[in-house]
Amino acid sequence: MPWDEHDYPASMKNMDEPVRKKAIEIANALLREGYSDDHAIPIAMDQARDYVEGDSNDRPVFEIKEDGEQWVLSKKGSDKPIYKESTKKDLMDKAKEHVNDKNGILKIYKGDGSLEDTLYEG
Repeated sequence: MPWDEHDYPASMKNMDEPVRKKAIEIANALLREGYSDDHAIPIAMDQARDYVEGDSNDRPVFEIKEDGEQWVLSKKGSDKPIYKESTKKDLMDKAKEHVNDKNGILKIYKGDGSLEDTLYEG
């Protein structure tokens, strides 16, 4: 389903307007190329942020993932958890604060390992 500035995915609602507009444009292009909504949205959000705000490669990337019966926050590429909680919801506030303090990027994954959302906090 194509989106516009009045009707767009809920995951884009907290984006700055210029970034959201670019994300909508990119997502619609990906849909025309045959991408599913689930793949087009996170790709478009990442690319729009890079396009509008500049390359984010110099910012640390943190990940929230399920690890057995716990949810963990860790720095990308590290096996050492920063925080562990029994639920994703309990971990989110701690994770956001930590990522803000580090001026980082937070990638949030679903229990099945697929990317759910990316937050550029700070």
